[in-house]
Amino acid sequence: MKYTAVIMAGGVGERFWPKSRQHCPKQFLSLTADGETMIQKTVKRLLPLVKLEDIYLMTNADYLSLVHEQLPQIPEENILAEPCPRNTAPAIGLAASLIARKEQDAVMFFLPSDHLIQHEEKFISALQKAAQAALQGEKLITLGIQPTYPETGYGYIHYRKTSGDDVFPVEKFVEKPNLPKAEKYLHSGEYLWNSGMFIWKASSILENIRKYMPDLFQGLQPIVKAYHTAQFEEILYQQFPLLPSESIDFGVMEKAEHIFTIRGDFGWDDVGSWLALERINPTDEQHNYFDGEIISSDVKNCTVSGNGKKIIAMLGVEDLVVVDTKDALLICHKQQTQEIKKILAQLKENQRFELL
Repeated sequence: MKYTAVIMAGGVGERFWPKSRQHCPKQFLSLTADGETMIQKTVKRLLPLVKLEDIYLMTNADYLSLVHEQLPQIPEENILAEPCPRNTAPAIGLAASLIARKEQDAVMFFLPSDHLIQHEEKFISALQKAAQAALQGEKLITLGIQPTYPETGYGYIHYRKTSGDDVFPVEKFVEKPNLPKAEKYLHSGEYLWNSGMFIWKASSILENIRKYMPDLFQGLQPIVKAYHTAQFEEILYQQFPLLPSESIDFGVMEKAEHIFTIRGDFGWDDVGSWLALERINPTDEQHNYFDGEIISSDVKNCTVSGNGKKIIAMLGVEDLVVVDTKDALLICHKQQTQEIKKILAQLKENQRFELL
């Protein structure tokens, strides 16, 4: 059985501004001490299970040069550049259609490019279990993460516990909750974080797209037929913007039957804001994460990322995020790291597009 992987690498990573920019978003940054970028780590951890020639990348046309630079080993024909953002359903539909042309029942691992996994052997084991489940009938599998605290920034999976199996039926997907609901989900033991990682046969997801998103299914056909022809890029740029912009979660997963989940316990982190750096990197005795030349006294619970050009001196502060680049400096309270989009909105309003 052929295993394939589709990696989504088109996001802009706004919550990692000012280091994440439109010309170089989060997935192309290194956020750990080993110097590897997020997307390089994503590809590398798959290699025990998936051959390089079976790894596909869905990215933005503006990021093609970055993909080629950071992942020169990926076959060029496997790098698909979206001419415009249309959310995850069109991207998955296109990738599944092209994979199905080679092998209809190939297993697809659909993964974001900007997550971190601490325990990679456990992760590969979870993917193998999911693949075996996906081969049985027409199951669509998602990897759920066992919650460790009442997170309000994730969607949740309500699943039904069954005995004697690692693959559980999904009751429903739940939107990001408020804090009381998140605490309820945590204590019930019946909810998992939605990691955004999916496993299915190419034929299974295509059949569900045909059933629940017929406009998308039909809209993909001219693009798929042109693959490996001289007109492919022209037709892609003509047809892709016409596809419905919808997430695979809303378009298919919340409506389809035979949805199952596997509980993941492999040190997953979606690295969704600057606060992730203190989770994925060592901190000092005062719970500070410092990257760069930092001088500090009486500083607690701070995350600081410099640019290597200047010393950052801090005195008598706590619970701050400080990020310094050559043309922008971010200082914010930890409780407001999810609100960086407000700064970006002001930059757009002031027409400071060079800073976006």
